[in-house]
Amino acid sequence: MLAGGRAERLGEAAGGRPKSLVHVGERPLLAYQVALLVQAGVERVVVSCAADQGGLFAEELDGLGAEIAPVEEPEPLGRGGGLRFAAAAREDSGDVYALNGDELVDLDLGALAAHHRTTHAAATITVVPLESHLGIVDLDERDTVLGFREKPRLPHWVSCGVYVLGEEALARLPEQGDHEATTFPALAAERKLMAFRHEGLWLTVNTPKDLRVAQEHVEAHPEWMGVG
Repeated sequence: MLAGGRAERLGEAAGGRPKSLVHVGERPLLAYQVALLVQAGVERVVVSCAADQGGLFAEELDGLGAEIAPVEEPEPLGRGGGLRFAAAAREDSGDVYALNGDELVDLDLGALAAHHRTTHAAATITVVPLESHLGIVDLDERDTVLGFREKPRLPHWVSCGVYVLGEEALARLPEQGDHEATTFPALAAERKLMAFRHEGLWLTVNTPKDLRVAQEHVEAHPEWMGVG
């Protein structure tokens, strides 16, 4: 679990907390991720966090049904480096779930893992449909305006930061830097990277507006408060 974000874009809305521990509803954001992992049968969650924050993460995530094992990065390692650092604290070998700690997602992690095993990939990434944040104007070949579409779904997919990583992928993570700029392109070139399509909820919390949207979702879906 990657949880080293400093919530710089959240500003005062973060209340001085690491981004993954900013509260959405009555829980830290990361608690929803831990709950998903527990539902998938995970008993131990390794959290890669900033130096001197391990105790805070252990306290905030206590009682969610899984052992929380914070590992403090001695220096900022980047997302790929953070995953590699966290993986070194595993107690068992084999495939692992890897998630960003600043998101709300209703993904079926069990289905993701099953898909990964079926394809025998080195790694499997979860992808979601790309939606335009702007309205679209439809034109014909003569530039006649045919109509308008408000924030439509585009014919592309984007990574939502939830993966299953096998031993080969873990071994090829960078010691520092971003795996999506190094490890994943290399695996893709070798046809060892697969995708799992998810068309459900995916909310990333980077800004006060994002936080408000996440809060509104949790308030509108009280079952999220009982997850885990």
